[in-house]
Amino acid sequence: MNPTVIVTGASSGVGLYAAEALARRGWFVVMACRDLAKAAQAAQSLGIAPDRHQVMQIDLGVQASVRRFVDDFRATGRPMHALVNNAAVYLPRLTAPRRSPEGYEISVATNHFGHFLLSRLLLPDLQNASNPAPRLVTLGTVTANSEEFGGKVPIPAPADLGELQGLEAGFKDPVAMIDGKPFKPGKAYKDSKLCNMIVSRELHRRYHASTGIVFNTLYPGCVADTALFRDTPKAFQTLFPWFQKHITKGYVTQELAGERVAEVVADPAFAQSGVHWSWGNRQKAGREPFAQALSAKANDHARASRLWALSEQMVGLA
Repeated sequence: MNPTVIVTGASSGVGLYAAEALARRGWFVVMACRDLAKAAQAAQSLGIAPDRHQVMQIDLGVQASVRRFVDDFRATGRPMHALVNNAAVYLPRLTAPRRSPEGYEISVATNHFGHFLLSRLLLPDLQNASNPAPRLVTLGTVTANSEEFGGKVPIPAPADLGELQGLEAGFKDPVAMIDGKPFKPGKAYKDSKLCNMIVSRELHRRYHASTGIVFNTLYPGCVADTALFRDTPKAFQTLFPWFQKHITKGYVTQELAGERVAEVVADPAFAQSGVHWSWGNRQKAGREPFAQALSAKANDHARASRLWALSEQMVGLA
């Protein structure tokens, strides 16, 4: 049987092209998406063979949906070899927090809590995998890594979890930010992605040695024209790709980003665990991937352990 990978948010953008690249490599891809019809049409548009993929429903912002997805996947009887945590929501124009059914701010609920719960529930399935060795790959972002220039940009503010005051307070109305400060939707996205990278490192510390699962994050380059930016102003959607192509030189196509995700999932060169893979912020032809250092915020073991414990409470695992 071909190895199986689950890719969240595979109906468009990086997730879709990663699914196509993995299917070409002989993998069976479970496209985990909110909109089944959209995902099926997207798979057909890229020519992903019907016998190389299956579309399954998940809404990462709804914890009951995440749990139902895990049950539905296990009911297929397929072994699992990789999980790609790719889906994300970015809602920079909100003036007030949007809430998940559990009452949590939606960016953190979807990007962090949803993937945290999914990863934890599927760990036993990954642990049972062999040939190839299992991998759990999470999409990071330069904007959440203050070790890099993009992570220092103060618009609306750099990613900063503070001392997790918002989570400590229960993270429900009126609290909407992890650090307990006033709501900033763009920062909520950055904070959620910082959580993704922290959790990946924490998964590595807790489980790699005992399970052999490879836990990595990656930044494939700035994919400036994906549906992630559909809620930004129209002028931004026009100018941002141009700026990344011609000024920062950080732009990569959705297709290339998908290929890079597939490499981190499937290629032997990426078998080291606990790495944040990058191709640089200024794209250069032929550049080899490298291990990008993460910020002190992402490597604070005490804060990571506390984030883990509080996240367990938020998703009902504690």
